[in-house]
Amino acid sequence: MSPTADPKAESGTVVARNKKARHDYHILDTWEAGLTLTGSEIKSVRAGKVSLKGAFGVLRSGEVWLEGMNIAAYDSAGYVNHDPLRPRKLLMHRHELRRLIGAVEQKGLTLVPLDLHLTKGWAKVTMALARGKKLHDKREDLKRRAAQRDAEREQGRRR
Repeated sequence: MSPTADPKAESGTVVARNKKARHDYHILDTWEAGLTLTGSEIKSVRAGKVSLKGAFGVLRSGEVWLEGMNIAAYDSAGYVNHDPLRPRKLLMHRHELRRLIGAVEQKGLTLVPLDLHLTKGWAKVTMALARGKKLHDKREDLKRRAAQRDAEREQGRRR
């Protein structure tokens, strides 16, 4: 068996990315958390059938839950398939939860998933504590990125 065929060797492979998160929010802090998944869910994750669009974190009775993440049904699961939009519990250390609970209770802050990745065969999600951007902030970011692209393009021509 070759080393690349080992499922544990897929360390750090990004399965899904929330592209709109950095556009819509100011990222203040990030955490990595595990997910509680069923067998058919992890097989769909490894197949890349995941969408983080519209997903968010919720605090319920001292635990963090991920709502709105879509993991497509696994074709070969038969009658024991999972609900694609069910809430999934996030696994975090107690000290991380305490810090997170205090921060989320502040007005205007929310939990947003940035990406879903596989680390040593385990599904992990990178969660961010974020504050929503105003429309003028989004426009400023777009102008700054466009200016940076133009500067890099101009610098490439000079070489």
